[in-house]
Amino acid sequence: MSGTIAKLAHHVYFWLKNPESKEDLAQLINGAKTLTSIETIKGFHISLPAATEDRDVIDSSYGLSWLAFFDNEADEQVYQVHPTHLKFIENCSHLWSKVVVYDSVQIAE
Repeated sequence: MSGTIAKLAHHVYFWLKNPESKEDLAQLINGAKTLTSIETIKGFHISLPAATEDRDVIDSSYGLSWLAFFDNEADEQVYQVHPTHLKFIENCSHLWSKVVVYDSVQIAE
């Protein structure tokens, strides 16, 4: 892998309280888009479950995922306490019933 790739991945999966509501999903997507302005984020991906083959190892039960990349743990911590992130939680937490976060760090080659 190139040295230009951020070393920490923060992947968040959201399950909506009302999964059939297109309005709730749109509000959550718009909220996630506000997070992209946080300066320590080196890259991001906002996504829906893919319509891939149904297999036992695939969990597509979530409604939306947010993947952000950071250079290090300190930059991810800046994101955690950033006013934009806190405002996102305040404005959107009523939309989800469950959130699961996977944080991972790049291994040395």
